[in-house]
Amino acid sequence: MKSTMPHIDIKNFLPHRDPMLFVHQLVAISEEEATTTFTIREDTLFVTNGTFAESGLIENAAQSCSAIIGQRFFEEDDYEGERTKVIGYISAIKKVQIHALPEVGQQIVTQAQLVNTMQTEAFAVSTVQCTVSHEDTLLLEGTLNFIIHEVTP
Repeated sequence: MKSTMPHIDIKNFLPHRDPMLFVHQLVAISEEEATTTFTIREDTLFVTNGTFAESGLIENAAQSCSAIIGQRFFEEDDYEGERTKVIGYISAIKKVQIHALPEVGQQIVTQAQLVNTMQTEAFAVSTVQCTVSHEDTLLLEGTLNFIIHEVTP
């Protein structure tokens, strides 16, 4: 897996912004894999009684998975320039198993692996498998389908 350069901002790969951005760092990315981290804070959406809810965990997984697909809409020279406008949708949650929920202060690591994709110049339809863990504890495993397309000005 190709490591990211420190100047590449995850916001270049995702349209999400606070408070709906559930990825803090893009640790590594390639054409078929991505690894991200996210630290759960007390003020994070979907935190109740010190625990990050299932919906937040699924959204973290989805954002991490879509970074793989979203990067195809950017040229390497554009990472520091204007951001291509894209919209992404979870078109199906094929399978999600939640084994545990993280707590405030914990850092979760999400690993995504592209299963298949069909892409044109304007959009991509993809299936991605992912796992979310905290240290040695598996929190979530799943398979998600996505549609991502460029927004025309």
